[in-house]
Amino acid sequence: MNTLALGPSWLDPDYLINTFGLPGVLLIVFAESGLLIGFFLPGDSLLFTTGLLVTTKQLDTPLWLVCLLVALAAIIGDQVGYLFGRKVGPSLFKRPDSRLFKQENVEKAHEFFEKYGPKSLILARFVPVVRTFTPIIAGVSRMNYRSFIVFNIIGGVLWGVGVTLLGSALGKIDFVHQNIEAMLILIVLISVVPIGIEFLRARSKSKKQAAAGGEGPGPSAGGSPSSGQRGRHAKR
Repeated sequence: MNTLALGPSWLDPDYLINTFGLPGVLLIVFAESGLLIGFFLPGDSLLFTTGLLVTTKQLDTPLWLVCLLVALAAIIGDQVGYLFGRKVGPSLFKRPDSRLFKQENVEKAHEFFEKYGPKSLILARFVPVVRTFTPIIAGVSRMNYRSFIVFNIIGGVLWGVGVTLLGSALGKIDFVHQNIEAMLILIVLISVVPIGIEFLRARSKSKKQAAAGGEGPGPSAGGSPSSGQRGRHAKR
C-alpha cells in the first residue's frame, strides 16, 4: 500500500511502519505524547494506518496487543512530559525560539490547559501540537498528580485505542483501500477542526467582551454623590 506523504517522505505513515515496524510506531506515539521534539510527528494518521495494516494482515501483530501497546506508549509519554514540566518549570516560557521549538506552541497549550483544566489532557489528545505540550504545561502548573494520572490514562486509551480501531474498522472497506491518500488527508483535517472551533470561539468571545466594555455606564456629569459632599465640606 502506497500512501501520500503529508509532508516529507520520511513522515509518511506507510514508510515509517514499513521501515521501523511496530516499535517505530510506539516510539513515535511516545515522543509525540510528551517530548518537545515530537510535536511535528504524524500521530493520528500513523495510528489510523497501523490499524488498517493490522486488519489487512500487512502488520503481523494481534490488534488487541497493538492497541494495548499504543495506549501504554501514549500514557507513558504524557507521564514523561508531566515530569519534565515539573522539573523545568517557568523557564520553559523563557526559552528562545528555534527550528524545533516555538514559544507560540507553549502559549497555545497553556491557554488550552487553563481553559479546560484537567479534562484538557483528554481533549488535547485529538489536537496536533497541543497534545505534545499540554502534559508539560500540566507539570509546570503543578497539577494534582492523582488527577493527572486518571485523565492521562483516559485520554491515552481514547486516543491511542480509538484511532487505531477506527483504522482497523475502515480497513475492511474496499473504498478506503482505493482512496487511502484521501482518508489520511481527511484524518489530518478532522484533527485540526478543534483548533478552528477554538479560534472561532475565542474570536467571538473577544468581540462580545469588547462590545460589553463599550456599553459600560460612564461617569455622570455632576459627579458622584460622595464627590459633591466633599466639595461642600471643602467650601466650609
